[in-house]
This record gives sequence, structure tokens and C-alpha cells, in this order.
Amino acid sequence: MPNTLIVGIDVSSQSLVVRFMDQDGNGPSKSFSVSNDLEGADKLISDIIAYALKIDASIIKIGMESTSNYAWHLHLHLASSPELLNFNPLFYVLNPSVVKGFKKTYTHLPKTDDVDSFVIADCIRFGRVKPSNLPDFRYAALQRLTRFRYHLIQNLTKEKNRALNLIYLKFSSYVSDNPFSDTFGKASTSLIERFTPDEIASMPIEDIVEFICHQGNNRLKDPVLIAKKLKSLANRAYRLDPNLADSVELTLTMSLENIRFLENQLKKLDKEIEKQLKAFSHTLQTVPGIGPVIAAGIIAEIGDIHRFSNEAALAKFAGLVWNKYQSGNFNAEDTSLAKCGNFYLRYYLVEAANLLRMHVDEYTAFYYKKYKEVNKHQHKRALVLTARKAVRLVFALLNKGQIYRPGGVITIT
Repeated sequence: MPNTLIVGIDVSSQSLVVRFMDQDGNGPSKSFSVSNDLEGADKLISDIIAYALKIDASIIKIGMESTSNYAWHLHLHLASSPELLNFNPLFYVLNPSVVKGFKKTYTHLPKTDDVDSFVIADCIRFGRVKPSNLPDFRYAALQRLTRFRYHLIQNLTKEKNRALNLIYLKFSSYVSDNPFSDTFGKASTSLIERFTPDEIASMPIEDIVEFICHQGNNRLKDPVLIAKKLKSLANRAYRLDPNLADSVELTLTMSLENIRFLENQLKKLDKEIEKQLKAFSHTLQTVPGIGPVIAAGIIAEIGDIHRFSNEAALAKFAGLVWNKYQSGNFNAEDTSLAKCGNFYLRYYLVEAANLLRMHVDEYTAFYYKKYKEVNKHQHKRALVLTARKAVRLVFALLNKGQIYRPGGVITIT
């Protein structure tokens, strides 16, 4: 049996803690450290080759945790090393939860800095993990955009919630009974920034109508009705203490400016995502409601669909699987999602499910069926279950080159 060198690497932003062992768990008693940069990575390659030659190893297995971006450059640099290619290197980029779970199997581990590199190497030695593929730069580039978009959306949501709190302080009745279809539309925000409730209450209806029509580009459905409702809301609103007025005005203006900036960034990002998506041949957009952004988010996280043997494997990768609680003859009915899987893929699949329930009759019926099955968490539960159903559709479309038609999918000929 050929000898195997197993290399466990604990990656941080500044250093790499490395542990060597063979297939029997034997090796140096201590780990060593190199810097997490090009110079340190080159030294690591030299050390790996030297030790492989020492133990006459013909195979090298290298493992590290998928810790933020810190392992990204290292993985690519080691994989592209011509010196290591002679040893048929296999790379294992491990989920931190896998390493954490494996670590619990040891009853007496020393509390030293090099213990994690030992655990990573030993985890690979026991063979319960699979080698990782090298990142495909096409998917990686798209993934940078779609993941950034997710965080941009989160920031935008937080900023809007902050603005709503400030709007309540300035115009308390406006938040709960806003006459505009979009609180953060141009007509609505212009009115909130420009006028106080006292000023709106004393304005003639005609002046309010003229202002909101101008700000709304004459697209408002019934500006007179909106103006009357605004006057009613202004009369009902609490009056802000004068000592707070200036502070609220300033912070509200700044918050609304942040929202406009984030929305502008989102438009730029969506445009670039749509542009890069054109490099991928896919049929996800044949499904009603699924646009380029959602399609890109799903494709970027899945990568090559042929990595997955079936739709169940894809669902597991997305974390759309449920914990099962069973003891004797008891089976729990109320189960929770397993805390695992690709969070970003799950997010985009749930977003897709929300669109499917609004545009595709089959998914609308499924959503409401699941909605009515329980009395709590109805929407959230039904939406996640709809996302799980959508995994089957996504897998069929991407795996077999099929297009969507009402009632199912058909194969492209």
C-alpha cells in the first residue's frame, strides 16, 4: 500500500499552523507555523515535499477549513504548484461544523494553538470527508456579485427600518396608514423630508396635490384622495417636541440619503449580474417569475450541477433538510430545518419560491396547502417547503437541459 502524507492546515488571516501525519496517524509530535502569504505558502510547499520524500509518500492529502476568504488564495496556490502535482494531491476544504463535530470525539485534547491542525489532518485520515473541487472562476466571479447583493439587501432593509422609526417620530400616523403605495418612493420621501405635520395640516388641498403630482411624475392614481388623506393623518399625528425636531430632521434626511444610495448601488449590481449571467447557458428564466438576479444567485452557488447525483443531494447542499426526532414509538411532528448547508443558495431558493407561489399555479396551490396545515409559523414554513419543492424543478432544468412549461418541464431537442 502506498504511503500517504496528510497535511492539516489551520488557516488564519496572518498565519498557517500545519500538522503532518501519515495514514497511520504517525508524524512529528508538534505542528509548525508559516505566514499566510505567498512567501509562507512557497515555504509550506517545500516543507510538504521534503516530508513526503522522507516517508516515501506517493499521495498527499491537504485539508483546511473553509474559513471566510483566508483559505482561498492558499488553496489555489497549492493546487497550481507543479512540484506538488507529482504526488497526486487531493484537497479537502472542510466545513467548520464538520471539524467541530469531529473534534468532540476526542476526550482529552491539549488546549494548544496547534490542536486544530491536528484535528483537521486526523479527520481526513479517517476518510469520512470527500475531496473538494477547485473553484471554477466563472462561478466564483458571479458568486462575488450575488453574495454581495444579499448583504446589500440586508443593509437596505436595516436602513429602511431605521428610517421608519424616524418617520414615526416626525409624523407618527404616517407609518401605519401611509396613502402612498411605496413609503420610500420619490413622492412619499419628498413629502416627509419637506413638510412637518403642522405644515401639511395647514396647506390647501390644491398645493398638496400639485406637490405630490410633481414629485410622482404625474403617475399617482388619485392625487386628490391622497392629499385629503395626508391632511387627515397630519391632524391626527403627535407633535414632536421642538427640542428633538432638528435632530430628527437631520438623521431622517441622512437615513433617506443612505437608502437612495443603496438602491442606486443595487441597480448597478443587478445590471452587472445580468451581464455576467449571459456567459452561462441555462433555462431557469423559462420559469414565470424567475428573473436574471434570482437565476444568477442559484447558479453561482450550485456551480456545476453534475456535482450532485440527484435533487436530494442538491437539497442537502442547500440546507433544505429537516431534523428528525424519534425515540421508541414516538415521532415528532414539529421538526426544524437542519443547521447546515449553503446559506446563500437557501436564500435564493426561498426567494425563488416566493416568486413561484405568485406566478405558477402549481406552486400557489402547494404553498397554500402547506400554509393551512399548521397554526403557527404558517408563511415561513410554507415558503421553505415550497423552496424544497422548487429544488426538484431547478435540478431538472439545470441537469437535463430542460425548459419549463405549465404542468411540468420538457426536454430541449
